[in-house]
Amino acid sequence: MLNHVDGYNKDELNWFSQMPEEMRQEEEAETFAFQAEIAQLMSLIINTFYSNKEIFLRELISNASDPIKYISIYFQLVFFLFWPKTENATLAASLFISISPLDLVSNVPYSSLQAGADISMIGQFGVGFYSAYLVAEKVTVITKNNDDEQYTWESSAGGSFTVKVDHGEPIGRGTKVILHLKEDQTEYIEEKRVKEVVKKHSQFIGYPITLFVEKERDKEISDDEAEEEKPEKEEKEEGEDKPKIEDVGSDDEEDSKDKDKKKKKIKEKYIDQEELNKTKPIWTRNPDDISNEEYGEFYKSLTNDWEDHLAVKHFSVEGQLEFRALLFIPRRAPFDLFENKKKKNNIKLYVRRVFIMDSCEELIPEYLNFIRGVVDSEDLPLNISREMLQQSKILKVIRKNIVKKCLELFAELAEDKENYKKFYDGFSKNLKLGIHEDSQNRKKLSELLRYQSSQSGDEMTSLTEYVSRMKDNQKSIYYITGESKDQVAHSAFVERVCKRGFEVLYMTEPIDEYCIQQLKDFDGKSLVSVTKEGLELPEDEDEKKKMEEDKAKFENLCKLMKEILDKKVEKVTVSNRLVSSPCCIVTSTYGWTANMERIMKAQALRDNSTMGYMMAKKHLEINPDHPIMETLRQKADADKNDKAVKDLVILLFETALLSSGFSLDDPQTHSNRIYRMIKLGLGIDEDEDVPVEEPSSAPAPEDIPPLEGEDDASRMEEVD
Repeated sequence: MLNHVDGYNKDELNWFSQMPEEMRQEEEAETFAFQAEIAQLMSLIINTFYSNKEIFLRELISNASDPIKYISIYFQLVFFLFWPKTENATLAASLFISISPLDLVSNVPYSSLQAGADISMIGQFGVGFYSAYLVAEKVTVITKNNDDEQYTWESSAGGSFTVKVDHGEPIGRGTKVILHLKEDQTEYIEEKRVKEVVKKHSQFIGYPITLFVEKERDKEISDDEAEEEKPEKEEKEEGEDKPKIEDVGSDDEEDSKDKDKKKKKIKEKYIDQEELNKTKPIWTRNPDDISNEEYGEFYKSLTNDWEDHLAVKHFSVEGQLEFRALLFIPRRAPFDLFENKKKKNNIKLYVRRVFIMDSCEELIPEYLNFIRGVVDSEDLPLNISREMLQQSKILKVIRKNIVKKCLELFAELAEDKENYKKFYDGFSKNLKLGIHEDSQNRKKLSELLRYQSSQSGDEMTSLTEYVSRMKDNQKSIYYITGESKDQVAHSAFVERVCKRGFEVLYMTEPIDEYCIQQLKDFDGKSLVSVTKEGLELPEDEDEKKKMEEDKAKFENLCKLMKEILDKKVEKVTVSNRLVSSPCCIVTSTYGWTANMERIMKAQALRDNSTMGYMMAKKHLEINPDHPIMETLRQKADADKNDKAVKDLVILLFETALLSSGFSLDDPQTHSNRIYRMIKLGLGIDEDEDVPVEEPSSAPAPEDIPPLEGEDDASRMEEVD
């Protein structure tokens, strides 16, 4: 069905402005009443179903293209707009849409309902026509079939409609819909607004959508022609025609004058056709026939990104469920990637090339919110307005397939180290968030993780590569969490692990703490934190024997330190993880690490009521081979009531807290202890006053708390 619009000039396009008068001159129209169900349905459509009035244009175009597919014959769909320069342009017919022919005598827009069609067809064919009343107070439909006369259908949605034979301007074979716009909806006669709506909702309709627009062009004319172009009212003066003066002269003079006539340029208005949907749905083509440049152009038009995409995945699913998808990974992460108020995702959902929405939370999980692209379904059921998706198993299947293809794309990208580094730098947090949230795909996501380690240098290593380098007697994957690589690399916790030749992964992002809570193992190897209790390193018989001897040797000191520290620690034990540090603070297996405790304390909206029982249980581990601990053991064995020992134990504990990544409850008291130690080491008299004129970072003597066992202060020097 080809609409005959070619060759229309401006005057011919103005035929509709006289149409109401012509129709009144013809035979009287026959009036029909809508069925009660249809009247109620129209009221719901106009007042309830559609949340956005601009949807009417999408519905009319979609309903024009739907029958074409059902008829299975190729037709040309032409949508055109025209506005007359008249005073009643707002109320007169100003919006033209040429759609597929409707049998107006039986009123096909709702005949599918009369025929008892499945209600799931409502959003797909016919009923969307009534969305025109969102912006129009009256709708006129003119249609002509090959074997029938030209008919006019008209209704103001007031419960009735009229149908009559139309003897007005022949339209040829086809259909025209004329919307008499409401006074507050005249924005839809503006060229810019119509282009905007068509691009948003119907850009990929499979049939050309043409807009008739008024344009201007330069035209070169002579002075005489310019005079003829003047309006008739300018040629009259005081109600009388100006006298015409003829200059009689020779032919040679006329020729000379013609040559001397000046040329001038004027603006000429004309009607032109502009195709609005030139961008074809690239996802419907064979991927083998599409170049990377074409993908890049489509990506930029889809996202308005100034850079090319990093990777693309183009696939289709066929069978009982049919849909096509085109997914892109951006080259860099947006600055507001995890902004809560930001739109949840950027996958545009189409149903049979008609845009439905770009904020469907059920279509893709939140951790993949950086993926851009389109999904076009052939089967997705919609409700009457096409705006809201019904609860559907199809949607869940689409989501599952999208996640699967995204993971495949990430795995393919991982084969190129350079590009994968760009991807990982921008979106590693998303992968780790996926491990925390997506238990079904946790294993595949864990294969995509990359960390720096004690053996990888400046490069990053995967868990698969770590496992391939594990020692024969190694049963676990060792890791440490912290603020930075430098901090964790010099931590006391990794001393013996690294000395024994075992590799330690450095996890330095806050989200690693949440990720590792869910990632308990990898490839059959458990992940073990070197900062928590129960660290077991492979040992030979000699090492085991020495550990038992050390435990027996330092048993009394451990008990004494526990008594001194009391509730500050849960227990004091001999450590198997220290080399050069005298002691460290470890946490219980299921408690927070020092890094996690720091993160939780930094939360602006933290709940202090839960901090008490969620904070880590602290264990103090001592190094039996360190001279400080050996000397302290000897002093404790000599006199367990030595007050200097008590003060040293507290000082060692507070220092271990800091070196292990914890914060002090009372940092000033710890500072005063250090200052007192400095004074004793320098031989400064305790009662000596500090000169006022010289600034000093040390507190005043009267502010320094007395050491435990004031009379035995001199013994501190012996410990040094």
